[in-house]
Amino acid sequence: MTASHSDSLVVLFGATAGAYGAKLGSDERELILLVWQVVDLHSKKVGTLHKSLVKADNLDLSDQCREVSGLTPEGLGKAEPLDRVLQQFSQLVSSDLKVLGRSSYTLCSDGQLLIRQVLHPETSKKNFLLSDCFYSFYDLRKEFHSCYPSSAAVKDQTIKTMAEYLGLGTDEAEEDFGVWQVKTMVAIIFSMLSEDHVFTEPETVKYKYETGPCSKSETVDSETVIRARGLPWQSSDQDIARFFKGLNIAKGGVALCLNSQGRRNGEALVRFVNSEQRDLALERHKHHMGSRYIEVYKATGEEFLKIAGGTSNEVAQFLSKENQVIIRMRGLPFTATQEDVLGFLGPECPVTGGKEGLLFVKYPDGRPTGDAFVLFSCEEYAQNALKKHKEILGKRYIELFRSTAAEVQQVLNRYMSTPLIPTLPTPIIPVIPPPYTIATGSIRDCVRLRGLPYTAGIDDILEFMGDATGDIKPHGVHMVLNQQGRPSGDAFIQMKSADKAFMVAQKCHKKMMKDRYVEVFQCSGEEMNFVLMGGTLNRSGLSPPPCKLPCLSPPAYAAFQTAAVIPAEAAALYQPQALLPTTRTPQASTAAPPTVTYYPAQAAQLYMNYTAYYPSPPVSPTTVGYIAAPPGAVAAAATATHTPILPQPGALVRMQGLPYNTGMKEILSFFQGYQYAPDDYNGLIQLSDQARSVLQAPKEWVCL
Repeated sequence: MTASHSDSLVVLFGATAGAYGAKLGSDERELILLVWQVVDLHSKKVGTLHKSLVKADNLDLSDQCREVSGLTPEGLGKAEPLDRVLQQFSQLVSSDLKVLGRSSYTLCSDGQLLIRQVLHPETSKKNFLLSDCFYSFYDLRKEFHSCYPSSAAVKDQTIKTMAEYLGLGTDEAEEDFGVWQVKTMVAIIFSMLSEDHVFTEPETVKYKYETGPCSKSETVDSETVIRARGLPWQSSDQDIARFFKGLNIAKGGVALCLNSQGRRNGEALVRFVNSEQRDLALERHKHHMGSRYIEVYKATGEEFLKIAGGTSNEVAQFLSKENQVIIRMRGLPFTATQEDVLGFLGPECPVTGGKEGLLFVKYPDGRPTGDAFVLFSCEEYAQNALKKHKEILGKRYIELFRSTAAEVQQVLNRYMSTPLIPTLPTPIIPVIPPPYTIATGSIRDCVRLRGLPYTAGIDDILEFMGDATGDIKPHGVHMVLNQQGRPSGDAFIQMKSADKAFMVAQKCHKKMMKDRYVEVFQCSGEEMNFVLMGGTLNRSGLSPPPCKLPCLSPPAYAAFQTAAVIPAEAAALYQPQALLPTTRTPQASTAAPPTVTYYPAQAAQLYMNYTAYYPSPPVSPTTVGYIAAPPGAVAAAATATHTPILPQPGALVRMQGLPYNTGMKEILSFFQGYQYAPDDYNGLIQLSDQARSVLQAPKEWVCL
């Protein structure tokens, strides 16, 4: 039994198979030793001193443990496991209390590591519960500093320094390891009692994590927040709280981070009640959750509020019901009602408050997103709901996941902040590039970089080139992206002459960039252009791009005059400008017009060019730093250069989610029955006669 004002203390000391002292518990090693003794605070009597070895699952002891404790794997192999040792602990403490005539007690340990960093995490991993006495304890170091303010700071205290301050004997060799520590702690307590010190405010360990909302108006101390990285995607806030078992997390202090698609990205921000708990959490860096190790870093209060903070009254009211289990539903039909969701869940998992326990996520204009959050009053109901994962509602299967209050705020914040009409960033510096031409001849004035780190950027390449940077043509660095828009590890660089390209290839071939060596080959502009258009360049020569895939340059290259690199029959359907619309013009220019390109201020440099194998739809070009100019700027540029401007709204439709092997034939089949207006594209789209006839002919005439 324990009480807020106990009449007895149980002085407790322990050791693990790994680190000792200030690093106790930081290496996840198991407990191998417990030593304890009961102290009567009124009569100043003591009970029997008990020492118990603990059999760990892993008996491989660290060198420090062997040296300090003198224990061996052979001796520990004969001991009892932790759960039985703790049962014996409770029984022996109870019998000692009866002998002393006392009924209540509180643990007292040297610091907080044994209780918070060893016992609670280990028992949580081994799936058995600690008795109530382990959720309240006195930190002898704090009590000692409170009794003797002139002593060393709490973080610098040890049993030996406290004993030396009081002038007690400190010869550890006289006693067994653990026995000397407990006896010295008891002597320190008696000295404190002689100074009329009273043990009244024990440290506490929270029994469970408390959920709750967080407002953006709250002040969050940056010294209390950490970032956990590497979490399993299915982790819930309770799983994270279990990982930090023994440490006190603030109410609603677990915020799971979501990616741009609204899915969990394996990171979480955790807010603790004070900086001391945060510092202990940092010691769990690379501890394991299942088979995965979790990285733990410092974070800021601003980061936490950005993820967990909210301002919606609707969300605050929804989350006002405390200690509820939150389930997220994803993929709901847009026509689903509250009655539909309640019917889907059924009577076996009743929702807290009925309809009040449902929160549909909507866009600012009221349109449903297909997401909803549901409250359940207990774990049993939540588990019943999770069993319905991927069951059908209407004609759609529904995904169900555990969720958190912070995730509710995050999802609502993301959708409510979504503009009704997506807009592009305001351009800063207009740049109308001169018609730099990608050479199509055989002059080998280019180099190809192969094997670049995927994290490499323009600056890394310029640093890699060294003094040769001055010999690069303006707009001469071309980063090649893959199908997904990510770096492919290749880049092409246009040099001012073939001699310069040769010197760079000789000097930089197999030179290291970060942790990888990069191959550098001299090549011609024709070869470079061929690869940029989707072909391959290898030892056996040039391989053309696949005719079924629109392997094209991005809009930034609309001004370049390039030779045809796609077979004639395929070129009729797949032209480089086929996705760049323009308005109908009386007379079509025979030459491709120059392109108006906008670069953000920080990217306005001569080297910035990214190339992709596949063009992206209008208004979202793949060129990094390339931002569509505002209508006024485009119109002005078009007037000055006699360039047709883009069509008015409604002239185009944008298709998303197309299979990668989709061709024009499949797209035309999809729009069967609709009339096309190919004359609208005479300006920027250079159509062959065959392609124009395909577009103009009625759909039933098309035969490819």
